[in-house]
Amino acid sequence: MDQINLFPLFLSLRVALTATLFTIIIGLPVAYYLSMAKGKFTDFIDTVITLPIVLPPTVLGYYLLVLLGRQSPLGIFLEERLNIMIVFTPTGAVIAAMVVSIPFLIKSAKAAFANIDPNIINAARVLGRTEFNIFLTIIIPLAWRGIVAGITLSFARALGDFGTTLMVAGSIPNRTMTMPIAIYDALLAGNRDLANILVLIMTIVSLTVLYTINRLEKRVSKGGN
Repeated sequence: MDQINLFPLFLSLRVALTATLFTIIIGLPVAYYLSMAKGKFTDFIDTVITLPIVLPPTVLGYYLLVLLGRQSPLGIFLEERLNIMIVFTPTGAVIAAMVVSIPFLIKSAKAAFANIDPNIINAARVLGRTEFNIFLTIIIPLAWRGIVAGITLSFARALGDFGTTLMVAGSIPNRTMTMPIAIYDALLAGNRDLANILVLIMTIVSLTVLYTINRLEKRVSKGGN
């Protein structure tokens, strides 16, 4: 068997980690807003955020291509003014992974935020704490288990994405080929030995993630923060 190219593994890990980082930065404030706000507009935002979970990956990838492609207004602006290309680049893979994974963090964190006793938050406000300080020093520590579970799910989803990443980033060897795409290409090429090894690696990673999630869920079910 030919020597195994580990680039897809390292790229997948890098893409998943980067996407998860942006998911945390963007997802936590959104989740907190959704847990506090009420009304039809909030419900609409929540529905839009949930769409990546239920939409077929090819449909989601198509929307991203329309939005970020080289012929789109945003794509033209980024390329001509900032010399930034999204489609068929590692950056495109990160964006695709973030879009498909961020709903899992938002849903989990939103539920954790909603379970916090509002009297604790109101008491902090009476004591003169700012909203940002309350969010960092009270909300996050009280909801950390739900947040960690959401982060774990988001990382796993970003690591395993295939359809959306393929549509946006393509399958360029040693540039945009992630592990799921490498497995697919290995099967198409008839290299079952390579496919088996890559599948084994992804299975081990997935089992580790699921075990971590299950342990966190058991701790939450026992109560206590």
